[in-house]
Amino acid sequence: MNPQSAAQAYRQSSFENAPPIKIVCLLYDGALRYIDRASSLLAAGHQPTWSYWIGRADAIVEELRLSLDSTQGGDLCRELDRLYDFVQSRLSLAVAEKDAAYLAEARRILVNLSEGWNRIETQTIGAPRA
Repeated sequence: MNPQSAAQAYRQSSFENAPPIKIVCLLYDGALRYIDRASSLLAAGHQPTWSYWIGRADAIVEELRLSLDSTQGGDLCRELDRLYDFVQSRLSLAVAEKDAAYLAEARRILVNLSEGWNRIETQTIGAPRA
């Protein structure tokens, strides 16, 4: 096994064995990383490439949205669903309008949500994230 395959296998194993709160935090990290990548590529004028990364971020937000359980979360789930819908609309507008301002709006919301989940993770698991 080459080093790159070994690293990927390790990351996959870490993800599969992680507590749910850790997975949520990793998903936020991924969405933010993809938005940042898309923003950089948009600024450089690489349209086909940046729209691909927006699609990846959108897929993560959709996964977060699908994981909501309104029977358990009530008002919180409804509010998160509303925020995820807004983020997805901004990602779509970024593609349609080729405008990084929409990416910045989506990113700002995801950063706030990510910080909240990271605090919950720290309190739940007890150790700060690396």
